[in-house]
Amino acid sequence: MHRSSLLLAAGVLILATACAPEETATPPAAAPSGTASAADACAKESLKLITPGKLTIGTDKPAYEPWFKDDDPANGQGFEGAVAAAVAKGLGFTPQEVAWETVPFDSSFAPGPKKFDFDINQISITPERAKAVDFSEGYYTVKQAVVTLGDSKFAAAANLAALKDAKIGVQVGTTALSAVREVIQPGVDPSVFNQQIDAVNALKNEQIDAIVVDLPTAFYVTAAQVEGSKIVGQFASSSGAPEEFGLLFEKGNTLVSCVNKALAELKSSGELAKIEQQWLTAAAGAPELS
Repeated sequence: MHRSSLLLAAGVLILATACAPEETATPPAAAPSGTASAADACAKESLKLITPGKLTIGTDKPAYEPWFKDDDPANGQGFEGAVAAAVAKGLGFTPQEVAWETVPFDSSFAPGPKKFDFDINQISITPERAKAVDFSEGYYTVKQAVVTLGDSKFAAAANLAALKDAKIGVQVGTTALSAVREVIQPGVDPSVFNQQIDAVNALKNEQIDAIVVDLPTAFYVTAAQVEGSKIVGQFASSSGAPEEFGLLFEKGNTLVSCVNKALAELKSSGELAKIEQQWLTAAAGAPELS
């Protein structure tokens, strides 16, 4: 071939090569839809539980109204019974996949291993307790309330100062004890009882002048436990920060973030507010004590 022809052919080949489309690497196939990835730590099968495949929830016994119904946490009724059922559902568990453990209130936040995945029992979130256990985000904001017999000289107390001389009863380990000491500051140190029912019976038998409990419990005490009793009023904790109930976990439990996710969905959907409205009595008739 003539030299000029060779040069022309070479030029065409170079041009064709330069204009050829560039090949790209095929991207890896995406994971099939609906399968749990390693990053999905809140998928039901990824949760680290006391018993694999079963969610174990703790609470005290008896399980009082309005927090539970008929002393049966498993029926999903009462405010905390319904909250526990809704959280379990949010984590992917059916009622048949939930087991309940009896856990005394004051031992639930003691240091050490737990026999439950989380505990629900009107447990206020406090810095002191958080040293030994972990808490979820709050699921209920609560105030303390003072209950007396209707004919007590303290029944008409209009402020906290009027309760200075009252003999007050509280349950051991509760925030009511610190609230009485720090906010009411009575002249006599409060009487401390192992169980709430013991404090209620002491009031009924006039061994004490008043009891301090959370407000919804106060409504139950006056409606069903102590005939002729009344709510004197309600008050906030001394810190000024809202007191909230939280679900309680063993320290370091990785389930906390997943439960917080379920709680956030219950709050954003309005479901948590509906549960509260259904089961907890409004604060009408409980004046603020200052």
